[in-house]
Amino acid sequence: MSKSWCEVTDTATQRYAVVGGGLLGMTLALRLRQHGHAVTLFERSNKLGGLASAWRLGDVEWDRHYHVILLSDGHLRSILRELDLERHMKWIETKTGFYTDGTFFSMSSSLEFLRFPPLGFLSKARLAATIFYASRITNWRTLENILVADWLRHWSGSTTFEKIWLPLLRAKLGESYRKTSAAFIWATIQRMYAARRSGLKKEMFGYVPGGYGRILKTFNDHLEKEGVEIVLDARLDSVGNQDDERVILHFADGSHNVFDRAVLTIPPKVVARVCPDLTTREAQLLEGIEYQGIVCASLLLEKPLGPYYITNITDSWVPFTAVIEMSAFVDREEFGGRSLVYLPKYLAGDDGSFEIPDEEWERRFVEALMRMYPDLRESDILSFKLSRERFVYALPTLGYSSRLPSRMTSIPGVWIVNSSHIINGTLNVNETIKLAEGSIGELLAHEDVPDLAG
Repeated sequence: MSKSWCEVTDTATQRYAVVGGGLLGMTLALRLRQHGHAVTLFERSNKLGGLASAWRLGDVEWDRHYHVILLSDGHLRSILRELDLERHMKWIETKTGFYTDGTFFSMSSSLEFLRFPPLGFLSKARLAATIFYASRITNWRTLENILVADWLRHWSGSTTFEKIWLPLLRAKLGESYRKTSAAFIWATIQRMYAARRSGLKKEMFGYVPGGYGRILKTFNDHLEKEGVEIVLDARLDSVGNQDDERVILHFADGSHNVFDRAVLTIPPKVVARVCPDLTTREAQLLEGIEYQGIVCASLLLEKPLGPYYITNITDSWVPFTAVIEMSAFVDREEFGGRSLVYLPKYLAGDDGSFEIPDEEWERRFVEALMRMYPDLRESDILSFKLSRERFVYALPTLGYSSRLPSRMTSIPGVWIVNSSHIINGTLNVNETIKLAEGSIGELLAHEDVPDLAG
């Protein structure tokens, strides 16, 4: 480990370990410390941030994956205020495009939607009605028992489903859309409508200059100032109990630490692996949670591609989900006057495509991008870098919330709080922080852990 663990000698009520240094773990660690507990935050990589971490692309440092902040992201914005970063935010109106049948269409206004050639008037009306109806649904649990494809076909019709919904579902879910519930599309539409429901006239996208690299550095410093111990390069090997039922964590380097409680924010399948003392039922539930992963390319370009922040793609020959042009949203001075583009490809977490070499992904992505944008030349591509993550978000399959294991495990003092517990929203930074904030009360309310082994 890059930083040795040290004994906390203050008057904290209990000693907590938080395993996983993404924004979920960081927020949990901060709140537990603010409630007077001694907290050690363990992260397996050499820096905090998880999926929100930043990296270098050529001479530019920016987010490893694409992120935006919405006006309606109250939980995230509250954290940014706490870190004294919200006042620095930039708010921008963005444009949305569609790439359909080899042609770009703008879908940035109601008028452009009405003019959208691939759909007739009736299909457009049914599409609009579907979105509006979904935005008004309050009992999302009823949608957990309906396949998303069946629900969208029923409300939007077969033509709209085949031309619009199916390509978008495949882009985000791959063939896993066939077993995904309608709660997925409900959560997506709810986030889109959040600003309007709160009385805002329109939704705008925001960012902090310096990106998540700046946010995470400020958060890291804040945690240390509050007294949270941060341990990096900490690869967890196993979790269990001592004879006195305190929690013992064993690490791959042979070290071990003892705590009163441990909160695991790591993926469910990893929890099942490192916690051999879980009940058979708990392990089965954790193993049964399916995750979507991502292969995401970042490209630094000499010049912009187009006017759209996001271009949704419905043509099946394109090997990536969408074109995310961050520099259509973020001031290009952040990138030295160049353009930053993301090309995401969502895959099932166990998909064999994760083993494809970077060079092959680069060939496929660059060839398709140059076909989409004929003015783009190879000499315009200044840098290409690929991120691979197998555990991005849990698939909301039929009856998902009813099969989710309890956050309080049968191992005394061991809790699970991870992205699989986001059951009525899409995975984004605001939902992650909301999950952390909502879990603190439950953690603090259970000082004695009952025996759940039966």
